[in-house]
Amino acid sequence: MKIKHSALTLLSTLLLSATSGTWAASKVIIGSADFPESQLLGTIYAGALKAHNIPVETKLNIGSREVYIPALRDGSINVIPEYSGALLGYLDTKNTAHSRDDVATALSAKLPAGLKMLKISPAEDRDVLAVTQKTAEKYHLKSISDLTPIAEQLVLGGPAEWKTRHEGLPGLQDVYQLKFKNFKVLDVGGPLTLNALKNNQIQAADILSTSPDIKKNHLVVLDDPKHLFAAQNIVTIVAISAIDGPAQATLNEVSAKLTTDDLIDMNQQLAEFTSIDDVAHQWLVKHGMTKG
Repeated sequence: MKIKHSALTLLSTLLLSATSGTWAASKVIIGSADFPESQLLGTIYAGALKAHNIPVETKLNIGSREVYIPALRDGSINVIPEYSGALLGYLDTKNTAHSRDDVATALSAKLPAGLKMLKISPAEDRDVLAVTQKTAEKYHLKSISDLTPIAEQLVLGGPAEWKTRHEGLPGLQDVYQLKFKNFKVLDVGGPLTLNALKNNQIQAADILSTSPDIKKNHLVVLDDPKHLFAAQNIVTIVAISAIDGPAQATLNEVSAKLTTDDLIDMNQQLAEFTSIDDVAHQWLVKHGMTKG
């Protein structure tokens, strides 16, 4: 009788969890890359899941794609906010897709077994090659192609992974035949990169297109006529076995509401030293994705 009673109690608990909208499985573990915007996105997605009573844990600031993709595959994390074109370039160095839809189709086909791409967000943050206004005027620079005759005189700055990624030094050489004087390892379009650019320690830099520093410092973003940098819309990549329907629906809801203007505005708030948690909370409140 005790066994029968225990079974009935367990069944009742499971049914109650299902009908109350509480996710009864193990918690969702959300990771992020090692730069503020990625950490912010991870925090927003986590907050939305919590608002839907889905247990969640965050492991933010993991590192580069070379670190967190293996973590996603081995179960250390099971959700990562990603950038569609950059991830596709990581998975397929010979990729030629560059529009939002073409990148999404190609990315879906290239994901490793066990991983799934959820819905693409309209929000986008591309890698761009930028120079100061002074440098642009000195060399008459409007596009990356204009660097061809002078690249050997210039130092390029960017994150360490740009040494080996197609969307970095290899691609700039293969696609645009650019060979720079030197490459200086810095952060991902952050303060180290900006200060080096402003102080002329580097003359060209990898900057993220949603950075408020572009407008604030009158940087010139060089056109990319040969489409080295593909569309980079925000998209969540998940471990299929760890994420159920309600969790996927919540993550998709966030992605659908995110816009590029949101990213620019939130990055500006971060630059003014508003905390990541506060900026994420404000966005969730604005979009009705908090408890209560």
